[in-house]
Amino acid sequence: MQDIKTLNDLAQLAEYSLMDRLNPDPNATADGADHAPRQVFSGHYVPVKPTPIENPVYIAHSKTFFKELGLHDDLAASEDFIRMFSGDTSHLKEPLRRTGWATGYALSIYGTEYYEQCPFKTGNGYGDGRAISVFEGVINGKRWEMQLKGGGRTPYCRGADGRAVLRSSVREFLAQEHMYALGVPTSRSLSLYMSKTQTVRRPWFMNGSYSRDPEVMIEENVAITTRVAPSFLRVGQLELFARRARKSEHPKAMEELEMLVLHLIEREYSDVIDKNLPLEEKTVLLAREFRSRLTSLVVNWIRVGYCQGNFNGDNCAAGGFTLDYGPFGFIDMFDPSYQPWTGGGAHFSFLNQPQAGEQNFKMFCKALQPLLKTDEKQSQQLDEIMNGFSKIMQTKMIQMWTAKLGLKTFDAALFNELITLMMETSVDYTLFFRELSGIPDNISAIAKSFYGDSLYDQKIIKSWTEWLEKWKANINIDTPESRKKLSKEMKQTNPKYILREWFLVPAYKKAQEGDYSLIKELQEVMNDPYSEQSSETEDKYYREKPAELFDVAGISHVSCSS
Repeated sequence: MQDIKTLNDLAQLAEYSLMDRLNPDPNATADGADHAPRQVFSGHYVPVKPTPIENPVYIAHSKTFFKELGLHDDLAASEDFIRMFSGDTSHLKEPLRRTGWATGYALSIYGTEYYEQCPFKTGNGYGDGRAISVFEGVINGKRWEMQLKGGGRTPYCRGADGRAVLRSSVREFLAQEHMYALGVPTSRSLSLYMSKTQTVRRPWFMNGSYSRDPEVMIEENVAITTRVAPSFLRVGQLELFARRARKSEHPKAMEELEMLVLHLIEREYSDVIDKNLPLEEKTVLLAREFRSRLTSLVVNWIRVGYCQGNFNGDNCAAGGFTLDYGPFGFIDMFDPSYQPWTGGGAHFSFLNQPQAGEQNFKMFCKALQPLLKTDEKQSQQLDEIMNGFSKIMQTKMIQMWTAKLGLKTFDAALFNELITLMMETSVDYTLFFRELSGIPDNISAIAKSFYGDSLYDQKIIKSWTEWLEKWKANINIDTPESRKKLSKEMKQTNPKYILREWFLVPAYKKAQEGDYSLIKELQEVMNDPYSEQSSETEDKYYREKPAELFDVAGISHVSCSS
């Protein structure tokens, strides 16, 4: 285990593989002062210096992640650490680098290529508009990249200010570590800093509004959260380089696609793909491994009640983990079409995420195809892997529902009846499955999850009673010991505490006033989501969404959270 007490200790672990092994934009500036929107025609990254926020103040860091990395907690509040991770790299010394990097990527939405969102209509101006990586290194034998979300303008900023606000930064900071605690593959949170004096204007909702569209411009403090992952390579990046290769947009287009794919394998799949294999075999194995990770990821999202909201190809990590906590949400009342983002749609809704994942996977495979043009056998294998996505997804979905219900084998009739009842009754998704995990004798426990007046509807009560008896006939609880064992297993599948939006809103509002206590409280509670906690915690965080908060803007739905 590393013992990292100072920024200099961290510096000794730096190893910038992306900058050293891939191609920089040949038109980039020498000093990283590259903050105006422009077209980037080639190269894997643009060297760019972050723009520091003014008068940064420490808000929080992930104690869990610090411990995993071997970082001392007091480092998070040290002057040079705060400077670096609030965007000021001017003081850094070798082997750290004062210039970070931003990457370009293509946009595809549900399997369709788009160019219009690029200000130049060419796709050459779309990418990391405010995310700038500032560190890459090997810590405890594992490679990590550290990226500032809200680190200032880059050539991909499309005219925006390159900033993130406190509201969205608090949401992402807490959500990443919560997802990790839930056992869902995800990028991680390192630190969160806010400017005491610098603000930006953002469109948002009026207090208590039910509007679907932002109504006012509000001043919000800028903030920077540092997110960490083995890499930030996205499906959209492969798409960008594949588009250039297909169209022969420049002489090195195919070479740069190949370099990127090999770099992805090295960063994310070196433990399962032999580096000595031919490129074509590596490419096919990459598709197979990514399919396995992506299907498991989406299944885990549904297991814990998470909806990505905006699952485009550029928001899909090529390493197969959750990335970009923008308009995400955790479901309260069960609704297959739940979608927290007002700018989204049914194609990115809760139970449509398997289909959205499949569309991203198809774009991933399409991006690999140029590398297999001369190998018909491997190209055919890639097509078979691509076409097998839905079958793999369905198998894993069935396994997940079987585990959530504590069944030995999946019972389609029992499951379909349950889904119908959950919708008819307006059931809280988290509370229902957690209460079911207690193996209740009657429906009084699961009735805690019912919204509205369903508890007084005798027809619904009768249907639930009958369903519960069918369910109990399908589970293995012959003895008190087997009952206890099954309950324990189900509780490790069905979390008790979920980071609902109406918990987040008070936390970031208080933080705006300089009170970070709710952020720290949510860290404690949400980083232990499967455990039974204190009665005080249970009363506060294990309950249904209050009726008065339904359909309220900024709580039940959000616009693009910046």
